[in-house]
Amino acid sequence: MLQIKTAKRLDSIQEYYFSQKLREIAQLRAAGKDVLNLGIGSPDLPPSQETIEELSKYSNIGSNHGYQSYQGIPDLRQAFAEWYKTWFDVNLDANNEILPLIGSKEGIVHICMTYLDEGDVALVPNPGYPTYRAAVTLAGAQPIDYELTETNNWLPDLNALAKQDLSQVKMIWVNYPHMPTGTQAPKSFFSELVAFAKQHHILICNDNPYAFILNDQPTSLLAAEGAKDVALELNSLSKSHNMAGWRVGMLAGTKDFIQDVIRFKSNMDSGMFKPLQLAAVKALQSSSNWYKSLNAIYRERREKVFELLDLLECTYSTEQVGLFVWAKVPNYYKNGYELSNEILYKVNVFITPGGIFGSQGDGYVRVSLCSESEVFKEAIRRIETAKPQNVKSKTAKVL
Repeated sequence: MLQIKTAKRLDSIQEYYFSQKLREIAQLRAAGKDVLNLGIGSPDLPPSQETIEELSKYSNIGSNHGYQSYQGIPDLRQAFAEWYKTWFDVNLDANNEILPLIGSKEGIVHICMTYLDEGDVALVPNPGYPTYRAAVTLAGAQPIDYELTETNNWLPDLNALAKQDLSQVKMIWVNYPHMPTGTQAPKSFFSELVAFAKQHHILICNDNPYAFILNDQPTSLLAAEGAKDVALELNSLSKSHNMAGWRVGMLAGTKDFIQDVIRFKSNMDSGMFKPLQLAAVKALQSSSNWYKSLNAIYRERREKVFELLDLLECTYSTEQVGLFVWAKVPNYYKNGYELSNEILYKVNVFITPGGIFGSQGDGYVRVSLCSESEVFKEAIRRIETAKPQNVKSKTAKVL
């Protein structure tokens, strides 16, 4: 077989953790193990019925199946603009300040490839979404962690960062509400971050897909005064509207920033399927009652996750927002990997080890809310059944 050496850009890139883990879970299931997957944040609920009907209606029109604009149809850009005004109190020019994306994960790569060169540095959160680091690396730049800690409520210490050599730093990735910790950043932090970026001539990239999940006050970095001068914001319908497989995202920023990204994006993909864009318009017009009904389901599930984590003797904040619960493992486990592996191989329940999000997550685990309450009840039953009755807290492993 012909052997072809991969490009150097892949030398520091590994297969995505969940890609590997899903394959292992599939193998366990094939071997007869009934594995409950509580790890991955892929919504199990459908979009609104109106959204689905809109896709079906426009798919039956033959002229809708051709290539579409690289900048998305005007209706979708306008819907995104109205969504941002209604929920975030942010004014965006639908013609120039919004770029629909085939998923916001792809947008992370677009931004890095647009602005980063070899020798540039991008600051990435630890713990944080692994794709930030991977995209920076693929662009040929150097990702450098800024550490987030529970004691600082998982917010970056901007004063400490300002004392470092930032001369090569071109970009900082932030993500609030934060994944995996569920932290909601206060508006005062966004103002401080904008001032920091202006002082050090750094582009802020905020990834904002979790604003509507278990959160009564959706916020946007772009609402901070002067943010548009130094920031781009990504958003997505994947979590907020149960449309992860639809691949609908957006990028918001000034006209100049958007035009920069289009130069790269237009060479990488084409426009989205028009009926899908029209259905996304319908989704963005969802009422507050739709969001409330969705969050009522997640709130009920979260209570079961709290119960499960109590059984595992983990500790957590009940103030978290977003699609997951982040929890600290008991100190008799070396790290979250050890706890995750123990319950996977002993009771066939998978939860995510926090270490996949960076070294600052080593002592934690993350549980997804994307399963029916009955699944969480079954996971609890299995752990209760396997847990020795004479185990005393902090003296021995849970199982």
